Amino acid sequence: MKRSITLVAASAMAALLLTPHIAYPGIPIPAASENGSVPTLAPVVKRIAPSVVSITIRAPVSSASRSGMPDPMDDPLLRSLLGAPVVPQQKQTFTAGSGVIIDAVKGLIVTNYHVIEDADQITVTLLDGRSLNGNLAGVDPDTDVALIKVNPANLTSIPLGDSDRLQVGDFVLAIGNPFGIGQTVTSGIVSGLKRNHMGLEGYEDFIQTDASINPGNSGGALVNLRGELVGINAAIVDVKGGNAGIGFAIPINMVRAIAGQLEKYGAVARGELGFTLATLLPSEAAKRKLPAATSGVLITKIDPQSAAERAGLKAGDVVTSVGAAPVKEVSDLRNKLALVRIGDPVNLTIFRNGQSLAVRAVMDEPVWKALDGNQIGELLDGAVFTNTPAGAVEKGVQVATVRASSNAWASGLREGDLITAVNNKRIIGLDQFTAEAGRAADAMSLDVVREGEKLLLTIKLQQSPPKSKG
Repeated sequence: MKRSITLVAASAMAALLLTPHIAYPGIPIPAASENGSVPTLAPVVKRIAPSVVSITIRAPVSSASRSGMPDPMDDPLLRSLLGAPVVPQQKQTFTAGSGVIIDAVKGLIVTNYHVIEDADQITVTLLDGRSLNGNLAGVDPDTDVALIKVNPANLTSIPLGDSDRLQVGDFVLAIGNPFGIGQTVTSGIVSGLKRNHMGLEGYEDFIQTDASINPGNSGGALVNLRGELVGINAAIVDVKGGNAGIGFAIPINMVRAIAGQLEKYGAVARGELGFTLATLLPSEAAKRKLPAATSGVLITKIDPQSAAERAGLKAGDVVTSVGAAPVKEVSDLRNKLALVRIGDPVNLTIFRNGQSLAVRAVMDEPVWKALDGNQIGELLDGAVFTNTPAGAVEKGVQVATVRASSNAWASGLREGDLITAVNNKRIIGLDQFTAEAGRAADAMSLDVVREGEKLLLTIKLQQSPPKSKG
């Protein structure tokens, strides 16, 4: 299926080289094989393999999938108006990806949203060859997570791990159905953590691995050597069809929170606290006398009558943790708050006036905000921006108005434009837009969707027209 930026739907490379005399702290040495001569991961794989399934979907066949461009004659209304016969829309069945059984009793399977987004029929094939009809329990495009429900007869679920405990260098296995050839196991290590700004999803906190993940692995399992699920494989770096050794998985802690909402409500209802955030610079941390090695995010503005104001938060506060989880940067805090449903409480630890304080806030309904571009900088002077409406298919920042002859107008921005990225960094709301655009000095690039067409605009200071004396 999809997933690209140079990133596609699955990838990597790896080799797990273990010798019997090497011990890795916190990671069990693979058990000896039956003849006792070499270490093996077979017992772990045997235990978890039945939890990983293949997903086949039936989806409409259009000329867009064949040529890359839609054929106007695929439109039945146009065919009718032109007197052409209206033919039933063709369907195609194909292996789309993988999934993981997380609850055998309830028959719940997680996968990527992009695996099933075009499906009007879903078939789940188990390791033992059984095929089950899959019903969509809910989807969350912003995190690329989908939840499928099947008949829970004789299923095997996988133990869920704690992705917050992962460290770079931990050994992992990737299990899925690449290229539709059948269940495949690859191995490698965790190559990086908290990868974001990849431009793949609205909320990104990827685990990077070099365990080989290929097309068809999307939605499959990333597991540690204890056989615990630590991530759902989602994307790859694709270098002209070659294996770049860089794959990405959604952390299981994020998946677990999203799947819980999808099971109960069928969708994720994200709220907001009503504050503007900024990266905590070393100079700001020193000025606020934060303890050494303490990370956090600076609150620069509190919206009137917001959940943040009701909770007693103030501009200048530094958010250092959400619950027990420390906050490293703005995207980290956004990701954590994105898992809290409207009306649910969230416990924050903040640093104010030299002391650490506990604050409890309740997630509020999103408010339609408007932001004047000159509050960000003169590059965007003349434009007014808003968040996209709740339920919008594509997230970003909307251009509400643009003043003629302003710098924003001269640079090409127009009313109704949807901005989805700033300097190649995906944005989904005003806070993120403000943070990214505020870093630009003399110019910035904006990915814009205008009347269905994708544009790349360069925003720079325009020269004033020459003046003449009367």
